[in-house]
Amino acid sequence: MQRFAKLLSVCTAGLTSLLLANCSQPQLEATFHSEDNPSLLSDWGVFDISSGALVLSDGVVPYDLNTPLFTDYAHKLRTIWVPGGAQPAAFVADDYPDFPVGTVISKTFYYPSDPAGSNVVLKVSDVEGQLNPALDNLSEVRLMETRLLVRRDSGWDAVSYVWNAEQTDAVLTKIGDAQSLVLVDEDETQSEFAYIVPDINQCAGCHAPNNTTREIAPLGVRPRHLNKAYLHDDRQVNQLTYLAEQGMLADVLDPDLIARNADWMDLSTDLNARARSYLDINCSHCHNPVGPADTSGLDLTMASAFGPELGVCKLPIAAGAGTGGLAYSIVPSEPDASILLHRMEETSPGTMMPELGRSLQHAEGVALIRAWIAEMEGQCTS
Repeated sequence: MQRFAKLLSVCTAGLTSLLLANCSQPQLEATFHSEDNPSLLSDWGVFDISSGALVLSDGVVPYDLNTPLFTDYAHKLRTIWVPGGAQPAAFVADDYPDFPVGTVISKTFYYPSDPAGSNVVLKVSDVEGQLNPALDNLSEVRLMETRLLVRRDSGWDAVSYVWNAEQTDAVLTKIGDAQSLVLVDEDETQSEFAYIVPDINQCAGCHAPNNTTREIAPLGVRPRHLNKAYLHDDRQVNQLTYLAEQGMLADVLDPDLIARNADWMDLSTDLNARARSYLDINCSHCHNPVGPADTSGLDLTMASAFGPELGVCKLPIAAGAGTGGLAYSIVPSEPDASILLHRMEETSPGTMMPELGRSLQHAEGVALIRAWIAEMEGQCTS
């Protein structure tokens, strides 16, 4: 337990302490590669780790989401960089901003590490919000991968890098990767799992939310996910407002007039809003009216109405054996009779949902959706 207490003490400092502690470091420069993807992540210049701390380059802005995507309890550092002199992105209230050519969005996945072994990582409870262990001491962190979305003339490209064993740089991959890890909980429970880095086709499986165009697109930078306060420049400021101040966004409305997803862990927030926000970020890239799972008839976006399109009393269309022998996607007041929850609990390929991005069950997410279904009113008639 001592190792977790020590780790939690630095978690509360957050990423901002990292940036302030390293403000005296020489200014680094991010670089846009218009065609070829360099073999090493460091060639993009998004951040530097040579000092044993992760230092963001000048103009690279960190951001967070109201409710984040679950990826086997990995923590994530998210950043965005727009080249100097580029036109601000037009603000789109219900979709991602139209960022200019040269934009680089990064997401670095990592775990608090354990001296007990190089493949042992720690699960830190996020009981008070999404905690980012401070990356100012990389000896206490296991860097796993960094994914980039790069805006080129032809559109968005997904580029993936896997961190080397020495933790000195990350190497370009198109075929993905799999690493055997042991996750240790606060109560010392151990779970062996395979951490999966998606291949280039699997990247498109999530980041092509329109099954007709199949165009790669950013997901987390949609306003409803970003519409929250964050500590920038030693002040709490709405992220959309801050991006506008930095010249990255244009014509941003008053954040209070823009849709905002709930924080799924904020117990003071309405349960329905928390559950819908969780399903939106984890499922709606496929389960939307034009998404890869459009044939399922299941719409898990924030816009879907309560009823069959959300899964309530909806018969499965193409779930096959994934139904577990259950009749409806969601049965009000009966979580254990609901296919949606069954597939969230499963970890076997072909049954679990989401299909990509996890090997472990997200116990806390399952508990949230279970409570949401349990409180639903109504009855399914055969």
